[in-house]
Order: sequence, then C-alpha cells, then structure tokens
Amino acid sequence: MAVTSDTVAPRAAADLVVERPEGLYCPPGDFFIDPWRPVGRAVITHAHADHARRGHAHYLASAASAGVLRARLGDDIALQMLDWGEVVEHRGVRVSLHPAGHVLGAAQVRLEHAGRVWVVSGDYYLSAHDETQPTCMPFEPLRCDVFVTESTFGLPVYRWRPQAEVFAEIDAWWAANAAAGRASLLMGYSFGKAQRLLAGVDASIGPIVVHGAVEAVNAAYRAAGIALPVTHRAHELGRDDLKRALVVAPPSVQGSAWLKRFGDCSDAFASGWMQLRGARRRRGVDRGFVLSDHADWPGLQRAIAATGAQRVIVTHGHEAVMVRWLREQGLDAASFRTEYGDDVLDDDAVPAAGADQP
Repeated sequence: MAVTSDTVAPRAAADLVVERPEGLYCPPGDFFIDPWRPVGRAVITHAHADHARRGHAHYLASAASAGVLRARLGDDIALQMLDWGEVVEHRGVRVSLHPAGHVLGAAQVRLEHAGRVWVVSGDYYLSAHDETQPTCMPFEPLRCDVFVTESTFGLPVYRWRPQAEVFAEIDAWWAANAAAGRASLLMGYSFGKAQRLLAGVDASIGPIVVHGAVEAVNAAYRAAGIALPVTHRAHELGRDDLKRALVVAPPSVQGSAWLKRFGDCSDAFASGWMQLRGARRRRGVDRGFVLSDHADWPGLQRAIAATGAQRVIVTHGHEAVMVRWLREQGLDAASFRTEYGDDVLDDDAVPAAGADQP
C-alpha cells in the first residue's frame, strides 16, 4: 500500500532512530537496525532474508539466533551475541534485545539514551488467544516512549483462529490423505514456519519428510534445544512410506522436478495470507491453512497498547491503515519507508530443488 507524505515520520534531531538510504539508523550510537545495504555496524532483529543480509562489517544479534544467522549468512560474519535482556552500551546508547515471538532468536531492539527509550520491534507475534509460538520465546512487552512496529497484517480482516484448531485441521487433512495412499505436501517458509509446523503436527500419523532447505534450518533449531519430531529426507524412505508421508517444504518447490518422487500428492500452503480466498486461488493449492508468525490486527493493537508509547512509527505492511487507526486513538503516529517484505523473500533466498539431492 502506498504511503502518503503525511504519514511518513518526520526526522528530528533528537530522534533515536531515523531513515537513511542504508536503513534505519541510530544517530547517537552510529549503528543501523536491520539495514538493507552494507554498513559498518548492524543490529539484527532476526535471520529472515529481508532483515539479515550479508556485507556488514559487524553484526549484533541475540545469542538464540546465532546458529540460524551463521547457517544463512556464513560462519565468517563478525557476530557479537547478546543474551535476552543483556545490556551493551555504545557511544552512550544502551542497547538490549528482547524476545519478539516471531521465529527462533527474533528480537525487539530496546534503545535508551538521554532519558528516552525507543523500541524497534522487528517482526513479532502476539496472539489474541494468549498463545505462544512453540519454537521460540514469547513476545515480551516493553514500556517505551516511541515504538517502531511492523504492520505486515495491519488490516482488520486479519484475525487468527486458535492454533489448536488449525493444527487439528492439518492433522485431519494429512490423516485422510495417508489413508488414501496419497502424500501430503505442506508448504511453508523454510525458516520459522516450517519448524512451527513440525512442532505442531501429530507425528504419529505417519512419517515426515523435509526438503533440504528445511532440514538445514532444523539443525540450527535442534542445536538451540528446540524439540522437533523425527524427520527424513525423501531418499531415505520407500515408496509405500512416501505415499502416507507429510512433506514439509518451501513454496519454491511447487511445480518442481523434486516433487515427482511423491507421485499424485495433495498440496497445501500455511500462511497468514491464506486468510484471503484470492490468495489461496493464486497459490493454486488444494488447501490453505491460516497460520502466521506475525501478529494479526488484534495482536498489533495489544502489542502497541502494552508499550504505553504515545508515539508510534509503523513499518512494512499496511502502514497507512495502521497510522490512521493509531491517530484515531489519539496517538502521534507516522511511518518509516523500509525495504522489508513478507517472508516470501526468505524462501527466495534458498535453493529450490537443488538443495535436496536424491
């Protein structure tokens, strides 16, 4: 959605975060948060490809995200890690990282300088049903003067159902396919969504096959102590097992040669975008399961209210709608223009069929 000029956050000399061509910049600290162009110092909220990019001279991120960051960006990055709530001071700015509830290691960045507190949320998940993600730390509300919030699903139509209901539907779909001797292809982004799906399904229904791009991230999750069910690569199972398997893979496999080994399978896509029928039709899948790693409309409202911030700056998503709603609530609201996208960019960053050899 286009952002009109009256919704864009004006720059002020006292602001702790401003827009620069490289990304969101902290002037007193002389560092960037999730920059999209190479910089000297980058604070990274999480390892999705639109927030964590190669080329920075120095990275600061949560200790919980280290495994995934190195797996995706390389072992050679200069990475400084912080435990949750640990404070590091740089040029007079106190920086700490706090759980965002989005994916493994996803952090909110708390900045404190000269008596002012800003929080940059990155991407976050906060359910209206008081649910947490099974594969990462839950969102931690932080009191602040200014809150920089995402708005990926910042429209009233986006309201998530209880997770237990969605997983019950996934299990029923898989069980019916297995009984009919048909594989179940469940597509979700390789980092975050795939692991959440694995942790939530009923593994007793049948064997679980994962694409190579998913397995690479699974290893980082398991190393971080996240419990995932036993998974297999496609070449490890016989034909009969493949016919009743749940196959978890990134959306990039759709229509690929990699899928041919499973024969006639039923396919589904798990995403918050599946809330809209048009999105399901465009995906061309048998089923669409509404499951997101981002806050829905009520979740965004709850998170913003919990900060107590009187000034809110909105980033990627439906910025104009969220800014208008916030102003109607009497808050000082505007937006930052960023180059963040939805998590489909993350899927584009991994190889498709070539990542999983027979």
